[in-house]
Amino acid sequence: MSHTPHELAADFPDQVEAIHKLKSENAHFARLMDEYHMVNRDIHRAETNVDPVDDMHDIEMRKKRMQLKDEIARMLGAL
Repeated sequence: MSHTPHELAADFPDQVEAIHKLKSENAHFARLMDEYHMVNRDIHRAETNVDPVDDMHDIEMRKKRMQLKDEIARMLGAL
C-alpha cells in the first residue's frame, strides 16, 4: 500500500490547465473532481490508520476512485 495521495495534478501533469478550466466550466466535471478528492482523502486516511477500514471497504473505495479517475481521464481526453 502506498501512503502517498493520488492527486490528479500529479497523475495528469500535462493537463493541469485543462483540469482547472473544466472544473470551472463544467458542473459534472467539478462534481467528479470533488467526489474523487473525497474518496482519495478517505483512502489516504485509511492507509495511514487515521480512519482504518476493513478490507472490503478498502477495495470498494479503491474501485470507486478508479472509476472516477477513468471518467475524469475520458473527459480530459475529449478536449
